[in-house]
Amino acid sequence: MAGPTATPPRGQGQAPLSLATYAGSLADLFEKHPERRYVMFGGKGGLGKTTFSAATAFWLAEQGKKVLVFSVDPQASLSDIFQQDIFGKGAVKIKDNLWAQEIDADRHIKEYQEEIRHKIRDMYGLDQVPQEIEEYIEAASAEPAMEESAIFDSVVDIVVEGDYDYYIYDLVPLGHALYYLSMAKVYDEWISKITRLREEMREYEEVAARMRRQKEVEEDLILGELQYIRGRINSASRILTDRERTAFFFVLVPEQMILIDTRKAAELFARFDVPIGGYVVNRVLPESLMNEDVPGYLRNRMAMQRGQLDEIRRTLGDEVLAYVPELERDVTGLDMIERVARLLYGRDGAAAAPVQTGRPASAEPPGAGGLGVGSPTGTASPSGGAS
Repeated sequence: MAGPTATPPRGQGQAPLSLATYAGSLADLFEKHPERRYVMFGGKGGLGKTTFSAATAFWLAEQGKKVLVFSVDPQASLSDIFQQDIFGKGAVKIKDNLWAQEIDADRHIKEYQEEIRHKIRDMYGLDQVPQEIEEYIEAASAEPAMEESAIFDSVVDIVVEGDYDYYIYDLVPLGHALYYLSMAKVYDEWISKITRLREEMREYEEVAARMRRQKEVEEDLILGELQYIRGRINSASRILTDRERTAFFFVLVPEQMILIDTRKAAELFARFDVPIGGYVVNRVLPESLMNEDVPGYLRNRMAMQRGQLDEIRRTLGDEVLAYVPELERDVTGLDMIERVARLLYGRDGAAAAPVQTGRPASAEPPGAGGLGVGSPTGTASPSGGAS
């Protein structure tokens, strides 16, 4: 008896896939899982993380949800895309239901220093912090890890408040993003060790007090502070690794090195229990351009993309939730953000450009050169698109 017929990998022996096939996949995900309130877009720098973060926040706000999109990137990407200076100003209202925030790490470090001074004065009944301690506080603030700690603490402040229906986290590039996301575990282990040491010291102090027949030792303010910090870290960690409430989306483009780096990053993120929700492929050149009089280098790039798109479909399959075409200009301002939101969430009924495959262009479904693809002359700008 003949065995079952094997199904070929996606992109091999099957009809070409179009962007229309995927339009709405992200929207379906949000509708099916309204509990996923914490959304992160990550990937290598310059691939479209900020664009898709802003577009997702815009789309959710249009659905009547109260949304905060925030970034820890010191290069102020959200300010650029919204064309509004929001750096270090807290949550700034962009439109109905939509707020954006860029964290100023330097300001947070200064606030943290002042908080330390205040706690030292309160704990020890001092009018001012001793000079040697003041020098230590100043020196510690210059350590490389202090900025990362301040940023992580700011993220904790944001996510544990729960003032919004959705939190969209525009992550820094992959290497730094992994570092930030792993800090929850690192901090938890560090605080746990210090807390245990403090608890042991507390036990010795109580024994010594009983031996001296003194009254009960006063409340341990230092231990209380350590437990408070640990509680905040655990709260943030639970959110960032909660598969029910959190989703992380990788942004990539159809290039070999980007795909390799994305695979490696996905494996590393999984080790830190970051719940990966799917992938978004950006800057796909439309197959219809092959019928146009375009430069040879652009034809070469399209041929390169064909092979990488086949590889993406073979290795990632249904985990790819959207293919977004190359656009003719940078995405800045609410009009362009809305345009990308329609491409991502596919609810305006517009035709979408086909994803390139190794198949002839004539096999593609109608709609080539759809929403936002190509320049007014019919050729795509290699530098344009969602970035």
